[in-house]
Amino acid sequence: MALKKNKISEDLLLNKTPPHDIDAEQSILSAIFINNDSLHDIISILSPEDFYKGSHQKIYQAIIDLAHKGEPADLVTVVNRLKEKGELESIGGASYLAAISDAAPVAVNAVHYADIIKGKSSLRQLISASSGIIEKCMKDQGDFEDIIDFAESSIFNISSKKTEGGFKTLGELINLNIDKLEDQQGKDGGLSGLSTGYTRLDKITSGLQKSDLIILAARPSMGKTAFALNIARNVALHEHKPVAVFSLEMSNEQLSMRLLTSEARIDSNRLRTGFISQEDWQNATDAAGILNELPIFIDDTPNITAMEIRAKARKLCQKHNELGLIVVDYLQLMKPPFRTDR
Repeated sequence: MALKKNKISEDLLLNKTPPHDIDAEQSILSAIFINNDSLHDIISILSPEDFYKGSHQKIYQAIIDLAHKGEPADLVTVVNRLKEKGELESIGGASYLAAISDAAPVAVNAVHYADIIKGKSSLRQLISASSGIIEKCMKDQGDFEDIIDFAESSIFNISSKKTEGGFKTLGELINLNIDKLEDQQGKDGGLSGLSTGYTRLDKITSGLQKSDLIILAARPSMGKTAFALNIARNVALHEHKPVAVFSLEMSNEQLSMRLLTSEARIDSNRLRTGFISQEDWQNATDAAGILNELPIFIDDTPNITAMEIRAKARKLCQKHNELGLIVVDYLQLMKPPFRTDR
């Protein structure tokens, strides 16, 4: 049965043409000929590569060339532009352009046509990415983790592509800047990065900056983990940013217990043994209420690799639309991507 399924998949790849809609491509080109103003909406959605048919890619590029020069795009001007580029005959000649121009689509549907074409283009990109993944798998070369990371990043790049930034009014931008200034004013020293919760450290660093790699180094049992957890807690609580914690030494239960005792300000030994006062119990309950609301995510996978951390962080970021901080405790326990005698 498995062989039969594989044969069906192979036949689909070899014999089926990629997703496309020639009618939609012709209709959108015709709509532009009818009303050049429709190009203003379309150009922010489609690039020439989104068209399936090569001749349509060239025609659309010629239209864009004319728009950049401030010239109208009609049958005559597009024919002339394609002649200049030596591409007229390759697209089927003036007669093919005339046939497109004579079609009578509804110009107001241009954006709808663009969405159809973009959707088909995205499917073809997905097929291309999948083919690249299959090729890497079939070659059976390199680390398994490398191939997994390649596969995830290939698919992620397609899903995260944005073709339209969109305008913002000056008023909106000014308000955004005012909000930033207010946020910085509310922070000690007007930090440009995320506050660690430690005032003197923030004054030196101006906060945790994007893409910074920060190493906490000290002798054993000097409080490196506690310090890192406090920073993670402060970023999640005060900056309202998701934090990923990868614990390679302690279990997630041990790490969460550390956070709880630190937040409750009670002795961890008393909490673990259950010999705590009513006041300690109340403090622990209050601390649990605070910690339950924090966007802190703990992963205690042993022998994790850098690529696995990157893949998991990428998924977490995609799920929550951002990721303020990644904590790895501790770095020396990470599994290298390849065997080494050192």
